[in-house]
Amino acid sequence: MTNSGRVVAIGSRSQDAADGFGEKYDVPRCYGSYEALVADPDVEVVYVATPHPWHHQNAMLALDAGKGVLVEKPFTMNADEARELVQTARAKGLFLMEAMCTRFLPHIVEVSRLVNVGALGEIVTVIADLGYRFPKDPKSRFFAPELGGGVLLDCGVYPVSLASMVLGRPEQVRGLVTRAFTGVDGQTSILLGFSSGAHAVLTCNSSAHTPTRASIVGTEARIEIDRPFYAPSSLTIIGQDGSANRFEPHYDGTGLHFEADEVERCVRAGLSESPVMPLDETLWIMEIMDAVLAQALTGPGTRPA
Repeated sequence: MTNSGRVVAIGSRSQDAADGFGEKYDVPRCYGSYEALVADPDVEVVYVATPHPWHHQNAMLALDAGKGVLVEKPFTMNADEARELVQTARAKGLFLMEAMCTRFLPHIVEVSRLVNVGALGEIVTVIADLGYRFPKDPKSRFFAPELGGGVLLDCGVYPVSLASMVLGRPEQVRGLVTRAFTGVDGQTSILLGFSSGAHAVLTCNSSAHTPTRASIVGTEARIEIDRPFYAPSSLTIIGQDGSANRFEPHYDGTGLHFEADEVERCVRAGLSESPVMPLDETLWIMEIMDAVLAQALTGPGTRPA
């Protein structure tokens, strides 16, 4: 593990919860409110990991206090909230990044490198799925509307982000949604069309375990990412002649330290956003998900203006 900065404080809605976390993880200062946390002069960057509906409010609190912010995915509940955070951070010259940890894992860094050097030729298709069978608890964050429940925001953001990394911003967005028992989206399929002619075929659901694999298919070669593609994993590069080369990185931990490293690197370099997970891309990812969820009621359409 590399130098990812120091955890100097924790903030919670209750002092007991803050103290419990601080004791477990040896955090020196524990605050019973978010306001107290962002007022700490030793805090440079705040990591927001509250439920989805509070991301905007909590991140704005930190930005208004002059802190950089790392916001857990999904960045916000919708693109309008995301846009307000980005505008505020840019106006204040503060660091802001979506905590899409997948972007910084070694196997995904290798995917990005291979695509950028043209090793796959022209990209034709990106295919990715993510689904788990979650207990049918109407109070859980996967199903409760008041907690931002729904499989697209919680799980589907990973395949959408992968497709965005490989192919950029889509020209067309089409979605098909089946609702779960609480009314939130329970199974969602997405078809993205790009100006290059490439397609992305993405699925997510909250009622069944899926392969959780991904493929990037090019005219010269393809990449098969082992399950689970969004977490520490390995991959195979398969050439047109059937040759197969493995990439199997090994490291300790869950890989979350890689995104922490990126935050520290950017802050130390005086960058207000990460070139690996830029804010404009976070915005169009939120626009894609807005469009997909809107189609559950209004029918298919194209990219929002």
